[in-house]
Amino acid sequence: MLKILVRLYLVIIVAYAGALLFIPDTIVGLFRDRFMAYNLDQAKGVQALIVRQFRQAPREQWPAVEQELASDFAPLELQLLRRDQAGLSDEEQARLEHGLYAVRIAEWGYYETVLAPLDKEWLVRLHSPPDPLDINVLSWGVTVLIGAAMLGCLLLWVWPHWRDLERLKETARRLGQGQMAERTHISPHSNIGELAGVFDTMASDLERHVNQQRELLNAVSHELRTPLTRLDFGLVLLFDEVPPASRKRLLELVGHVRELDELVLELLSYSRLYNADQARERVEVSLLELVDSVLGGFAEELDGRGIQWEVRAEGELPRFVLDPRLTARAVQNLVRNAMRYCDESLLLRLRLEADGACLLTVEDDGIGVPVEERERVFQPFYRLDRSRDRNTGGFGLGLAISRRAIEGQGGTLTLAQSALGGAQFRIRLPAGG
Repeated sequence: MLKILVRLYLVIIVAYAGALLFIPDTIVGLFRDRFMAYNLDQAKGVQALIVRQFRQAPREQWPAVEQELASDFAPLELQLLRRDQAGLSDEEQARLEHGLYAVRIAEWGYYETVLAPLDKEWLVRLHSPPDPLDINVLSWGVTVLIGAAMLGCLLLWVWPHWRDLERLKETARRLGQGQMAERTHISPHSNIGELAGVFDTMASDLERHVNQQRELLNAVSHELRTPLTRLDFGLVLLFDEVPPASRKRLLELVGHVRELDELVLELLSYSRLYNADQARERVEVSLLELVDSVLGGFAEELDGRGIQWEVRAEGELPRFVLDPRLTARAVQNLVRNAMRYCDESLLLRLRLEADGACLLTVEDDGIGVPVEERERVFQPFYRLDRSRDRNTGGFGLGLAISRRAIEGQGGTLTLAQSALGGAQFRIRLPAGG
């Protein structure tokens, strides 16, 4: 809001200052004759009295009259001048020649100096000096107060706009995170009510389309499992009936079928994570024990491949309330991913953050992930060029499932560069679950 308020206020203040600077002079210039006539009417009464005082006294007494009137009219400046000393313009000279008064207009169209002829040689000048400092300060104070009042009015106008825009931004952010049920709940009477209504309609359409796609994916995955199971079972039964020369090919077909069945299971797992109706289990667990349990399932394979692995807890960790099944699944996928690409080292670290959150990192000493690819690897079915080798296995769903499993509990899963040289997956689980 501050940025919007400052920009609007600067525009208004600059416009206000420009108006004060240029508009009065422009108006006075356009209607100069009318301002001159008005000021002459305003000044003629006082000037008539001053001229009468001078003309009632002999010329040799005019300096004394000047001193007396100057004292009476102070702080206005009254002077007795020769015409050639007054710096008269042609227009002023002409008016004085005809026995008329002349005025000099200052800012805002008010007269600053009044000139009145006494005879062919002399004139009397009445001049308004600049305002004293305290008056100028008060005038500027009024201007500042007007600016403050404008700022207050602007704040009252900006606040509801900013509030609704922030609500719209937050709703868009949550929709981007997969919370399809989010809506703006902005009043239709708001100045952006029409925009919010269109946004909510779009969100509803998007939610419906996404749900339809998920339901279709879930239904197809379920329907595929039955024929795949039958096909697997049938191929196994055929093993003893085929010639020995064909059994190797038959085993390859069984492997392909089971790989496809595993893909279907992954799709079902990914689909269930987006099911809002599915209850999440919330249990208070020790993260260190959970990680040890997950690594225990990989210990034999890790040792068989000669991979050095370690679980390191930095400081004492409290128990956290979370979904142990989803958390374990996320860690399993990250460990399995690290095993595919590490050279010889794998490290899991747990640390308590200053805000009470727990940071769990899974690191390897492989070649890592380029910076521009670190966000894309969490997209379903996205693979880096080096991961397309069939020997590495996987379908490109493991990291997507891990991120969704962690984000479903209010945590985050990101990717950075490890000190070991490879990838560092960072799971951050908030305090209190």
